[in-house]
Amino acid sequence: MKTNRLFEIVYLLLERKNVTAQELAEKFEVSTRTIYRDIEILSSAHIPIYADKGKGGGIRLLDDYVLDKTILSEQEQNEILFALQSMEKMSYQEGQAVLDKMSTFFQKNQTNWIEIDLSSWVNYAEQDENFALIKEAVLTRKVLQFLYFNSNGEEKMRIAEPLQIYFKDKAWYLKAFAKDRQDYRFFKIARMRNIEILEETFERELPHTIQREPSFKTVKLVLEISRKMAYRVYDEFERENIMQKSNGDFVVEVEFPENEWVYGYILSFGEYAKVISPDYVRNEMKKKVKRTLKNY
Repeated sequence: MKTNRLFEIVYLLLERKNVTAQELAEKFEVSTRTIYRDIEILSSAHIPIYADKGKGGGIRLLDDYVLDKTILSEQEQNEILFALQSMEKMSYQEGQAVLDKMSTFFQKNQTNWIEIDLSSWVNYAEQDENFALIKEAVLTRKVLQFLYFNSNGEEKMRIAEPLQIYFKDKAWYLKAFAKDRQDYRFFKIARMRNIEILEETFERELPHTIQREPSFKTVKLVLEISRKMAYRVYDEFERENIMQKSNGDFVVEVEFPENEWVYGYILSFGEYAKVISPDYVRNEMKKKVKRTLKNY
C-alpha cells in the first residue's frame, strides 16, 4: 500500500506541479505526518522532491524532473499506450484514467490510433446493452442466465460462468462454462437474448484451450461466384482458396459446417453463385430454390 501511495504522490506532482501536504493527506486518508515521512522516503531515493512553507507553498518536484522510465524502450512505451487505448475504446471502465497516467509518466501525447464501434450498421440498442452486461459479468465473475438460439434453431435457457469475450471471423462470442452441460462452450453473442446477471459468483479460471462447441460434420464446397460479388469473395474467403477465371468470375473452395446455415449462406449470393460440388448439395439447393419460388 505504501509503495502505491509513493508512486501516486510522484504521479500527482508530475501532473499538478504543486500539492499541499493536507491535500495529499485527505486524498490518501492518512495524516500529514505520514505524508511528510513519505516525502523523506522519496527524497532518500534520490527523487528531487521538496516542500515550500508559507503562503503559496506546497510539495513540488524539480521542474525538469522526469520519472525514470528507461527500463522500457521507446517501442515498448508506445505498445503499452496503444494497448491501453484499445482497452479504453472497448469501454474498459478504468481505461482512460490509466491511459492518462501512463501518458504523463512517459511524457507522450496520446495518438488516437484506433476507433472501435461494437454496434451494427442497423444500430440495435439491445446489442450494445447485451455486450455491456456480458462484459460486466466477466469482470465481476458473476453467473449469467440467458436465452440462446443454437445453430439447429433450438431455443433454450442457459446458465453459464462467463470467462472471456472472444472475437473471430466477424462475430463476437462468449467463452463460458455451461452449468447444464458441465463443460466449456462458445456462445455467439448475437444469439443471446434476455441476458441476466445472477448474484451467484464463481472462481473458475479460463483454461489454456477450449474445444469449439460440440463437434459437427463439415462439407467441402466448390462454388462458382460472379465477378459482381468480388467484394464479398475477398471479404469472406481466404486468398489461397480463391481462383479467378479468365472471364473474371471466381471459383472458391471452402469447408463449412453442414447444417441449414450453409444453404442460407449460399442463397445469400442470389443469382450470383452456384454450387459446383458436391452433387448432393447442388440437388438440395435446387429443391430449396423451388420451395422458395412457391412463396412468390
